[in-house]
Amino acid sequence: MTESHTAAEAAAPAQLTPMPEDWRRALAVVAHPDDLEYGCAAAIAGWTDGGREVAYLLASRGEAGIDTIDPATCAPLREREQRASAAVVGVDTVEFLDHRDGVIEYGTALRRDIAAAIRRHRPELVITLNYRDTWGGVAWNTPDHVAVGRATLDAAADAGNRWIFPELIAEQGLEPWDGVRWVAVAGSSTPTHAVDASAGLDRSVASLLEHRTYIEALTDEDPEKYCRTFLTGNAEALAPRFGGRPAVGFEVFSR
Repeated sequence: MTESHTAAEAAAPAQLTPMPEDWRRALAVVAHPDDLEYGCAAAIAGWTDGGREVAYLLASRGEAGIDTIDPATCAPLREREQRASAAVVGVDTVEFLDHRDGVIEYGTALRRDIAAAIRRHRPELVITLNYRDTWGGVAWNTPDHVAVGRATLDAAADAGNRWIFPELIAEQGLEPWDGVRWVAVAGSSTPTHAVDASAGLDRSVASLLEHRTYIEALTDEDPEKYCRTFLTGNAEALAPRFGGRPAVGFEVFSR
């Protein structure tokens, strides 16, 4: 083997491991409507097709996301779009925490709310979105994404400890749930695992299109072209690391 060949192999990105499959229930926790549709709806479509249960928990209603629509009008509109979007990929349960869009704060209040949801839904897999300061070191991430992602990682442990937020037992009857086995972070610049997106890609496009009001405010492009180009491009970018198959990537933390 030549020195140049060795160097090229060393520089090649690592292959991604298939996501764990020995689970039945997942809870996806993100900051805003559309976060999951931009991140991992193709994977969720495949999971629900296989009979797995996935529920969504959103920290806000995305009420500050459209400059031309005041928050009081925007919140119920975006909630309706999110519920319709979730239904496209087989998700019936969509819950909102009503933290204020744009100023979600990392802290014990957010951790408690997420831990309570984990205890209610009792998932083996928890999903969230990129919690780092940037998207791949190129674009600055929003404080909401950072706060919710970090709080979700912490709440996965909080949910199993009866001495953290004991009021969840006393006031809501929510006993500890220590059954979270993995937290999977979508949109990470350092993914470790992936899901084949082939079967769910068309539905992920349709799911994102349900956020039409937001998308039309975001871009002048044709909405369907915009959604398909974005999601297909992201999935195909991971194909060389996943046996040539378009993929949704996750950074997976085991517990």
